[in-house]
Amino acid sequence: MPSFDLVVAAAARHLAMRSSRRGFLARWGKMLAGAALLPVLPIDRTQANELQMDATQCDYWKYCSMDGQLCSCCGGSGSSCPVGTEISKVSWVGTCRNGSDGKDYLVSYTDCCGRSSCGLCDCHGNVRERPGYSMGVHNDVNWCMANKQLSYHCTVSVIVGVADG
Repeated sequence: MPSFDLVVAAAARHLAMRSSRRGFLARWGKMLAGAALLPVLPIDRTQANELQMDATQCDYWKYCSMDGQLCSCCGGSGSSCPVGTEISKVSWVGTCRNGSDGKDYLVSYTDCCGRSSCGLCDCHGNVRERPGYSMGVHNDVNWCMANKQLSYHCTVSVIVGVADG
């Protein structure tokens, strides 16, 4: 027998004499039980949730009262109009809850005017919307009505403050 085979055989015999199947199964069971409990340990996942929020998705928390196309999908950003459009002189305000900190925020939604409708990322979050006679909190209006350019392109949202409880 070559020397490697002799060493492995001696090590296997030594391990067999000093351990039992029951001992091996007990240690293996403890390890599996410990691994099963690992997912229930407390872990701060707030950072991970914030990173998963996408400003081009309608389920982003600050779009809870959005009614229109997201400018972040139409060449602008969540808070600035795309090139070739102008921001509306009037807007509507909504109150949205940020799930990561549990606070309610006042969010101003403003239309970007001057080009035809973008047609992308059409969001209809009508949380706390009021009837049409309450203009400042009604989101089904073409808010470009105060501008020279009346055509609606997309909508931006800006957090303007924390809502009073």
